[in-house]
Amino acid sequence: MNLYEKYVLPRLINLAMRNKTAMAERRRFVPLAAGTVLEVGIGSGINLPLYTRDVERLFAVDPSLELWKLALKRVARTPFPVEFVGCSAESIPMDDKTVDTVVTTWTLCTIGHPGQALREMKRVLKPEGQVIFVEHGRSSDARVATWQNRLNPLWNRIGGGCNLNRQIDDLILEAGFQITRLERGYAPGPKPLAYLYRGLARRLD
Repeated sequence: MNLYEKYVLPRLINLAMRNKTAMAERRRFVPLAAGTVLEVGIGSGINLPLYTRDVERLFAVDPSLELWKLALKRVARTPFPVEFVGCSAESIPMDDKTVDTVVTTWTLCTIGHPGQALREMKRVLKPEGQVIFVEHGRSSDARVATWQNRLNPLWNRIGGGCNLNRQIDDLILEAGFQITRLERGYAPGPKPLAYLYRGLARRLD
């Protein structure tokens, strides 16, 4: 890990993910979480103030210790226990069927093997639990998707592994979930960067 990835990129991510549009989507979906929550890619903890008192405990998965350090002030103000789990989402050190809600916001774009990570989320999720997701990915417009493919190699390098062109709904379905609510469309901003997938999913057993 170079100095940019260790010190500069975490702070850029923290700033970028607090923009007005992203916060509006977070406020719509994060408060739906309840019970024991697993947040995958917690980063700097931007979602923490948005959880309600329906949450009993939160496990915070993220491989970036630098981002987690930026989350500590938010953790201190959180009214429920928060436990940091410093690992990759492809291998979550938790028991099967122990989580009521999984939350993933602007995370599946960056995970190296998103299909494996989603299968891990399914493994730890209770049969009656749900996944809350807000992600960006491949546009439904073929012309925009072509530009996403062209830009992706450069974007991946400067964005800490972020990918513009992942088909988020297909990844969720292929991992063994049923999508119970799905909204797709552009947020304000350059179209290759701004196509969002938002919704809810449950285990398909």
